[in-house]
Amino acid sequence: MIALKLTTVGNSVGVVLPKEALARMHVKKGDKIYLVESPDGYHLTPYDKELISQLELAEKVMKEDRDVLKALAK
Repeated sequence: MIALKLTTVGNSVGVVLPKEALARMHVKKGDKIYLVESPDGYHLTPYDKELISQLELAEKVMKEDRDVLKALAK
């Protein structure tokens, strides 16, 4: 567990993430991370659950309609 300290950022409150945490999440300055509520608290994650489900749906459509998409690409 890593303890984080809240700090003032302009008129807001922010948290500074240590380099080790950023490295483990494979994120860097400018990337987005998401605060996700779960039954056992909150989690920080670099993955957008909604985007992942949209990509899975797109892959399904591409597999099912491969011939149609191939014809449209011509």
